[in-house]
This record gives sequence, structure tokens and C-alpha cells, in this order.
Amino acid sequence: MHDIKAIRENPTAFDAALSRRGDAPLSASLLALDEARRSKISAAESAQADQNKASKQVGAAKASGDDAEFERLRALVGEKKAEVAAMRQEADALDAELTDALARIPNLPADDVPDGADEDDNVEVSKWGTPKTFDFKPKEHFEIAGIAPGMDFETGAKTSGARFVMLRGAVARVHRALAQFMVDTHVDENGLVEHQTPVLVRDEAMYGTDKLPKFGDDSYQTTNGWWLIPTSEVTLTYSVSGDVLEETALPLRMTAHTLCFRSEAGSAGRDTSGMLRQHQFEKVEMVSVTLPEHSDDEQKRMLRCAEDLLERLGVPYRTVVLCTGDMGFGARRTYDIEAWLPGQDAYREISSVSTTGDFQARRMNARYKPADGGKPQFVHTLNGSGLAVGRCLIAVLENGQQEDGSVVLPDVLAPYLRGKTTIGADGVLT
Repeated sequence: MHDIKAIRENPTAFDAALSRRGDAPLSASLLALDEARRSKISAAESAQADQNKASKQVGAAKASGDDAEFERLRALVGEKKAEVAAMRQEADALDAELTDALARIPNLPADDVPDGADEDDNVEVSKWGTPKTFDFKPKEHFEIAGIAPGMDFETGAKTSGARFVMLRGAVARVHRALAQFMVDTHVDENGLVEHQTPVLVRDEAMYGTDKLPKFGDDSYQTTNGWWLIPTSEVTLTYSVSGDVLEETALPLRMTAHTLCFRSEAGSAGRDTSGMLRQHQFEKVEMVSVTLPEHSDDEQKRMLRCAEDLLERLGVPYRTVVLCTGDMGFGARRTYDIEAWLPGQDAYREISSVSTTGDFQARRMNARYKPADGGKPQFVHTLNGSGLAVGRCLIAVLENGQQEDGSVVLPDVLAPYLRGKTTIGADGVLT
């Protein structure tokens, strides 16, 4: 959510920042709404003062026995009361219109975010690992002989429709091991506090984390009004909504492993093969709530937490900073980590780490109390995948595949698999 006061003070800078995202200038229309709202509020306050003055005079007229003046003043009080009510109703309507307009405008990019139109303009900032050279043509995850029996798309489609999968046996177990490895690393080594959150949330939680009103079509809503979370960013971030936190309590660093649900309304025809893009998937999320002056460093810290997981798994990756035209709606700056998938001969996104500044905090009124006793200020919120479990599974399977159809698994997963390190060509974990 944007601060109308900041737009009022520097409309040119606001429009310039929007133009970097490829959006038209909006300050003029927003300020016109704001002026109409403020004018109506001022008029209502003036009418309220007239009403209060007339109300006092009514008593004096009655005490003096001046019936005509008494009736005139009483009628005036009634008129002013109706006038005040009408003006306040109009002011409330204008306020709602302004709030809705502000809620549909994306966050402004940080100054250091590269300009660009789409993913082709993203900028690589680092790369780790060397993609393995295979003596055979590597297959995509769902084509590997030892994996195909445990990755059942037909049954997923039979029970739920397209873009669902039923994992079984060794593949399901490795999927679970990956999630446990991620959570344990975040909790034991990265200082995040583990949470088990709901996957059903109210409108307020989706709105407060910038998923509503603009992107309702990208999520699932139940018949009784709850929303299925697209990621536990929603529940973890919204957990501080309405709070005034002590400065000494920050940063809050949280993680959760949850089911996630996305309708993928805007991705028709993309990544339809395999389990790269599913309606239901699992993710280990990282969320930080921090002081404004620490948020940029916190983003770098979260990025390293995610990158380190891939390094431990031995998966080559590259990190890119998204350009202005490819950033998500609520982000000020986003780094994507793209894992190397030999079956596709390409790097594919496996994590996004974003800072939203105070964009979400304003929507959900999350603040902190400065230690020096100043008035409460908005916190900054950050979120990142640490990691997307299904996509990480794809990366591990494709990078570990062998010519005979077996898969050699990363050593760090052995403790979660009772020491077993391979999925055989027959689909059995050994």
C-alpha cells in the first residue's frame, strides 16, 4: 500500500517510479480523489461545527421563551445533522475509492533495480557450480526410468485434474526428506523459528500480504469464503498484522513447510510437462520482519540461506536480480535463484527472495515502537523460498541421474533416508 502523503509531497517521483515498471502515471488521478475526499471531510467538519453551535443556541432560545427562534434553531440542527451525515457518507465513499485505487498499484522499485521489460532483461549477479557433463543425453525428471513409477500423473489427473501428481515410494520419501533437510537447516543453523501454519486464511490476510484485490484469480477460494494460501508468506507475514512490536524484538525470522495452492490462471500452456508447475505443491518459506534500516542486509542474508541449501545438495545454480518489468506486484527488489536442470538444458527458478519495504506493513498496520520512545513506525517485511520442495526434487533427480535410469542422491539427504543414497532403475531406494 502506498502512502498518499508521500505521493502528495512528490508526485513526479511517484510517477517516474511507476514508469520504470511500465505503468502509466497515476498521481494526478490519485491526488484528485484525495483532494475531493479531504474537501468533503473539511465541509463535514464545518457543518458539524454549525450543528454544535445551533444545538447550544436551542437551549438558550427555549429558556428565553422565544418559540419562533427555538423552532428555527431546532430545524437548523436537524438540517445540519443530515448534511453532516451525507457529507461523511460521501467522504467515506471517496476514501474507500482512494484506498482501493492505492491497493491496486504495485510497489515502487528500489533505485538499484535494473530497468527492463521482462525476464530477458534480468541481470545475473552470481553463479555457483559447473553443470555436469553427461555421457548420455540427460532426461527430464519424469522420463528417468527409476523415477517414472513413483511420479504418477495419470492418477493425479484422475483424482484432481490436470497439473496434479501422485508421488509414491522412493520419490515421495525423497520429497519428504528434502523438506525436512531444508527446515532443519533453517532452524538449527540459520536462526529461523519453525511454524506450523493454517493453509486456509481470511480475506484480510490475503489483502494484507498484497494478494488481494488484484490477484484473486490466481488463488483458490472455498465456497465458505476462506482462501487456500499460495505460500505461507501469507500466514507468517500476517501474523504481525495490527501489532506494535518492540524494536528489541526485531528481526523476527520465521520458516514454515506447508502445502501451497495456485490456480496458475496466467500461465496457460506453460510448463505443462512434469511437475514443474502444479496447482498444489509444497514449499519451505522464509519470512523476516525487520527494521527499515536493516531490510537490505536481511534480504542478502535470506538469499544466502537459500543458496546454501542448493550448494549442500550439489545443484548448480545462478542468481539473478529481476528487472523492473519482471518483479512481482509487492516487491521492491527480488533475487531469483535458478537451479540447473540438465533435462531441460536450462536454469529454472527454484527460489525468489524479495523485500517489500513497508508496502505490506501499511496494508496490515504492522509497526514497531522505537527504542528511543518516538512514535510507532512501519516495519519492513521480506519473504523468500527456502526452497520450493517439488522444484528442488526435480533438480536433485535430474542432476543425479545415471545412464541406467538410476539416480544418485546428495549425501546430505542420507540421514533422512536411513543411510540410503540411490534410487535404483527399478524405483527402489537403496
